[in-house]
Amino acid sequence: MGFKVSNLLVGIGLVGVLMVSLDKVDHLILQALLADGRASFSAIARETNLTDVAIKKRFESLKKRGVISGVSVDLNFKVLGYENPIYVQMRCETSKTKDVVKKLQGMDFVLELYQVLGEYNLICKLIVPNLESAEKFINQFGLIDGVIDIKTMVVLSELKKTKSLPSSTLQNKI
Repeated sequence: MGFKVSNLLVGIGLVGVLMVSLDKVDHLILQALLADGRASFSAIARETNLTDVAIKKRFESLKKRGVISGVSVDLNFKVLGYENPIYVQMRCETSKTKDVVKKLQGMDFVLELYQVLGEYNLICKLIVPNLESAEKFINQFGLIDGVIDIKTMVVLSELKKTKSLPSSTLQNKI
């Protein structure tokens, strides 16, 4: 490829997470699976000049170390009749945040839920069948005991969505 690759370090979170060292082959396996989650071990083996058994062992190692948490389908919600996602920022009473989170986790139109730092302490991503019903769903948030303020953002269009690792994760040395 024209460059030497040193170990790749992957980690998440701020506290108590160990960094996992990945080499060039691990990176290639991840890139292949991110591009096509159904890529066969033999196809990846051909790209890396390894055997499919070696790729399978590498894959299992990546799972065991927590780098790969699962393989899933990426749904196109628009084709299934849903609007673009709506992001909702919520400010909650600190003493009631756990109860609010529990209620939000039980709502099936809430796809993702994050605790964040800043003016708002929760962000959730939801999908609705149409914008008319969005008001109904968002009003449900306001009825949850402990929610102080809500701010909504409707996605107009998706401009970038990637499944690749940032190129800076591999340190290139010429």
